[in-house]
Amino acid sequence: MFINRVAFQGKSYWARYEEGQVLLFDRDLQKATRVSLQDVQTLPLLRPGKVVCVGLNYHAHAQELGRSIPREPLLFLKPPSSVVGPGETVWLPAQSENVHYEGELAMVMGRFCRNVPEEEATGHLFGYCCANDVTARDLQERDVQYTRAKGFDTFCPLGPCIQTELDPDRGVGIQTLQNGELRQEGSTSDMVFSPARLISFVSRIMTLVPGDVILTGTPPGVGSLDAGDTISVEIEGIGALQNSVRAEE
Repeated sequence: MFINRVAFQGKSYWARYEEGQVLLFDRDLQKATRVSLQDVQTLPLLRPGKVVCVGLNYHAHAQELGRSIPREPLLFLKPPSSVVGPGETVWLPAQSENVHYEGELAMVMGRFCRNVPEEEATGHLFGYCCANDVTARDLQERDVQYTRAKGFDTFCPLGPCIQTELDPDRGVGIQTLQNGELRQEGSTSDMVFSPARLISFVSRIMTLVPGDVILTGTPPGVGSLDAGDTISVEIEGIGALQNSVRAEE
């Protein structure tokens, strides 16, 4: 099921669009109310409490960087203020001269979980969406940790919807296109650590709450963004997350 967020009569709902109408769902996606499309307002897809990111989680990406495969997931955080939605602008900060795109599969939590076993982990998911882990590469190489390089406003586009029925373990294709040209291409079958392993691992460090997001790493082919670019992260079974790029004045 493809899910978006809308406002209707002063309240927010998960929703699905159907032929000019909108199905509004309760919190558990069980009961639906059908309303007219003109009566709802589209809301930002997510307002996560935290965005947990995983580095070097694709074998081919580690290989292209000349890095060894990590023994455990490598984690870092992006602030909620970095999140933007589909169609919004990614701003290139004046502090950086080398900002990169990193197309990724994102997991959206649907239930509280703490110390969850791996075999139960995906049962705590709400669904999946596309993400772009935008990174100031020159600042990442300069700093000891990734907070500044990963944390600028607009550095975490998410969208275009949440897919509740994806199975990444079977191999889902991921592509990133820059101005229509293919830059990244990979499959979730190349992940070092599976989605279930990541959820379990993170939950043993910090409590995950509904709406939290985990970015699962990027396939090979990362590269620079330039002002005027259109960047699109496309994931099989979900759709395309497209954002424009502009430079701060």
